[in-house]
Amino acid sequence: MAYFKKKQMKSNGKWYPVSVTIGRPVGTDTVAKKLADLSSLSVGDVLSVLKLLGGVIGDYMNNGRSVKLDGVGTFYYTANAEGQGVDSPDKVGAQQITGTRVRFIPETTRDSSNKVTTRSLVSSDIFWELLDDEIPARPVPDGEDGGEEPEPGGGTTEPGGEDPLG
Repeated sequence: MAYFKKKQMKSNGKWYPVSVTIGRPVGTDTVAKKLADLSSLSVGDVLSVLKLLGGVIGDYMNNGRSVKLDGVGTFYYTANAEGQGVDSPDKVGAQQITGTRVRFIPETTRDSSNKVTTRSLVSSDIFWELLDDEIPARPVPDGEDGGEEPEPGGGTTEPGGEDPLG
């Protein structure tokens, strides 16, 4: 089940549903246990791979490549530049780059007319529920407590799909 709240936008005064996350993020240990249950691998094998995955993806992207993981999607870098730009191509340089972002495009499946039929990580039967001011009380099954120290959690996605948190 996915959750949303009602939010009034300052720009136009209109109300929109805004997605929110609840609780702490699911941790690497919990993901590893679930993957081990679904595969023939041990929890230790899965943990080893998951803990190395970010570095491997980063290494490829640092070498100018994008990384496509079947069933997940594609990761790639974009550069943030400072200022208003420069007047000519010969003045463009790396010194203008002030930051780097990792972007992600979920894998998609298309039908014969080239329309997107599925997007990985997005269930075709999402049930959205309005989240009141209080988070619904739900028992946490054993082993699904995140397995790690809590990180700053929660998040929202603004109308239009842009995530203000990054």
